[in-house]
Amino acid sequence: MKKLTIKDIAKEFKVSISTVSKALNDSYEISEATKSKIQKYAKENNYKPNFNALSLKNRSTKTIGIIIPTMLKYFFAQVFKGIEKTALERGYKVIACISNESYTKEVEIIEMLSNGSIDGFIVSLAKETELKGDFKHLQEAIDNDTPIVMFDRVAQTLACDKVITDDFNGAQNTVATLYKSGHKKIAFVSTMSDYHIGEQRFLGYKKGLESVGLPYDENLVINIFESDYKKYESILLPFLQKNNIDSIITTGESAAIAAMKAGLKSGLEIPKDFSVIAFSNGILARHSSPKMTTISQHGEQMGETAAKILIDKLEKKHTEIVTKVITTDLVIRDSTR
Repeated sequence: MKKLTIKDIAKEFKVSISTVSKALNDSYEISEATKSKIQKYAKENNYKPNFNALSLKNRSTKTIGIIIPTMLKYFFAQVFKGIEKTALERGYKVIACISNESYTKEVEIIEMLSNGSIDGFIVSLAKETELKGDFKHLQEAIDNDTPIVMFDRVAQTLACDKVITDDFNGAQNTVATLYKSGHKKIAFVSTMSDYHIGEQRFLGYKKGLESVGLPYDENLVINIFESDYKKYESILLPFLQKNNIDSIITTGESAAIAAMKAGLKSGLEIPKDFSVIAFSNGILARHSSPKMTTISQHGEQMGETAAKILIDKLEKKHTEIVTKVITTDLVIRDSTR
């Protein structure tokens, strides 16, 4: 028979792992009725504590678990670089895992590393996790006294430390910059409308139009699935031609590259007739032709900040829950006039 674990007992009574642990340790924090039920169930089912895991949990491993949704995006590679740099400086090792945008894989990683292998997590949500809105696995880790710092894609409802980009103001300020350089038909292309950060960028775009006195036109906004990246150019070509667009803001570099190609196919000269700006500041932007103007999210700084917050919490240098906002910058290159 499979050995009974604290997690199994928690599932049986629909309570947190922390509650079961306290009940088994006869804590005064748990009601007598709940303690009695849990202790009786544990005894009847021959529960034995895993002393090896407990000993690991009760000492510092000086190791941080990092969960990144994908390594295919330059931004996440930069965040990881910042985390690793700060962790090594502070004497910590890192275990890096990739969820591949899968909720199931993210849950499995949390469960695998929550056995005392690591002291805390730095996490950016998988797409499936954000769409499901199911954060129980993360809440369980927190309840079990494993601190979590979330970055970029965060669960708004979870009470944990967070490091986020100022996506709203980044988009708003970009609209203002385009307007000042004479653009009046500013389009917005999103490949992440399902994400909270995508929504913030869109709302910032709308606010930017309002701030400079331009009307919002839904015909100048298009949402594309990330999975359709091979079709970006064919989707954007009629979009540009139909709406007489003079500039475009995209939520990522791949869509911006496709927009530039579509613009050139339409006979537009970049940046004389048509300007393009993308969120992120990766390799594609630096090597595109023309080189792309970007809204830099400072991924390395975000990683350094997340690691510092987590390690400070592990070393009891702060106990309050904090949210740090990383300000974006516009990196001007050749795709804007």
